Amino acid sequence: MSSATPAAPLLDQRPRLSGLAIWNMCVGFFGIQIGFGLQNANTSRIFQTLGAEVDSLAILWIAAPLTGLLVQPIIGHLSDKTWSRRLGRRRPYFLVGAILTSLALVAMPNSPTLWFAAAMLWIMDASINITMEPFRAFVGDNLPDEQRTTGFAMQSFFIGTGAVFASCLPWLLSNVFQVASTAPEGVVPDTVRIAFYVGAAGLFAAVLWTVLFSREYSPSQLDAFEAHRARLAGEQAFDPARKDAPARTPRAYLLGGLLWLLVGGAAVYGVWAFGVEKELYIFSGFVAGFGLLQMVVGALHAARTVNGITEVVDDIFRMPRTMADLAVVQFFSWFALFAMWIYTTAAVTSVHYGSSDPTSAAYNAGADWVGVLFGVYNGVAALAAFAIPVVARRTGRKGAHALNLLLGAAGFAGIFLIRDPQLLWLPMIGVGIAWASILSMPYAILSGALPARKMGVYMGVFNIFIVLPQLVAATLLGLVLKYLFDGQAIYALLIGAIAFVLAALAALRVREH
Repeated sequence: MSSATPAAPLLDQRPRLSGLAIWNMCVGFFGIQIGFGLQNANTSRIFQTLGAEVDSLAILWIAAPLTGLLVQPIIGHLSDKTWSRRLGRRRPYFLVGAILTSLALVAMPNSPTLWFAAAMLWIMDASINITMEPFRAFVGDNLPDEQRTTGFAMQSFFIGTGAVFASCLPWLLSNVFQVASTAPEGVVPDTVRIAFYVGAAGLFAAVLWTVLFSREYSPSQLDAFEAHRARLAGEQAFDPARKDAPARTPRAYLLGGLLWLLVGGAAVYGVWAFGVEKELYIFSGFVAGFGLLQMVVGALHAARTVNGITEVVDDIFRMPRTMADLAVVQFFSWFALFAMWIYTTAAVTSVHYGSSDPTSAAYNAGADWVGVLFGVYNGVAALAAFAIPVVARRTGRKGAHALNLLLGAAGFAGIFLIRDPQLLWLPMIGVGIAWASILSMPYAILSGALPARKMGVYMGVFNIFIVLPQLVAATLLGLVLKYLFDGQAIYALLIGAIAFVLAALAALRVREH
């Protein structure tokens, strides 16, 4: 058995794994973050190249959160119920998602129109989510509680290094390999196009490494671990054959869903009747859609029908209290991050480089520099990942997370205040520390509160609290900038700083399991 393979246990608890085994488990995240890094640093650039206005960027980005909202809980639920001797529970999804993401990365920079690019973003994000969601559950499956902070921190390290590689690729191609960073109007520069090709190959190779050099515990082994944990906690062990009662009565689902549907429908009508910005259709539609989903689940329960839809929605309504507390932290944290990903390129090019023209040399120099800045914060995150477990042992997990989020707020404020573009790397240090913490601490706190048999679905449901703030940001941020700040993208980063402060305060109130 290789060092990457969890030993087949004769005991009732997960054995500690070697550093090499944890390394091999997490290598795939290097590839996943290459895809995310290229997407985050270059999607707005591609959209603007194809003719998008600054105040429409958020609505074009809406594909990413909506895709994650739909895909992650479904993939989590399916991976919980998957088992094969050769690929286990999670690794089939790693492999399929990596193939689809690589193909989307090749297609994205060759988009002939703006709406084709938006569609490619949708496909790319769906594919990345198929791969990424099971990776979170993978750590919870394979590591004992005392190693989970280290496991998620190792994921943060690979996320940081992968993003550094991805974010700096266009800049390196332009400044080291002399590839053209400008192109005619409506054409994506060669630096971006070639970077996406390289990223596709790197993503597939990294994920394949984890698929080949990691193994997983069988369902019977996980049941033994869960029974042992329940005995220690004085709880009833999970029975794999048990059918849980619905989280709510059919009547409660129907009435609650009807209320959500009416509120969402009224909001849609209000947007149409008063001629409000069309972006609000998306948020209103989400509210109505969640109401309709509850009504469907209520009808299924009334008919005594149990399927994947009813199980996932029931799990949402019976989530552990630790997860509910962390949901608030995640909401404000990811709202801030999404503001940065959407608007940093527009902010830096217009404020620090004095150009909003995607065909100008100044704009493209600024956009390339944003890639380097994103590389800086991801590089810092890779290094901070090693320090976070040490700090967490001294201050507690939630105290360490709150401190790191405040450093992120200081970083966002620094981008707003500093005017010399060559000094913008300084605030990125705080952003990088916060990013490393966001990628590890909430999951380390959460995994100890989740049953092993539900690890995948709850990690997918937890993604809802990443998606919701992104949906709010993509729906409302463009409107806020347009009507309150004369369309100046730099103010999105100031709003993000405030959101990070609120996330830090919420982190201190988390009730750990």
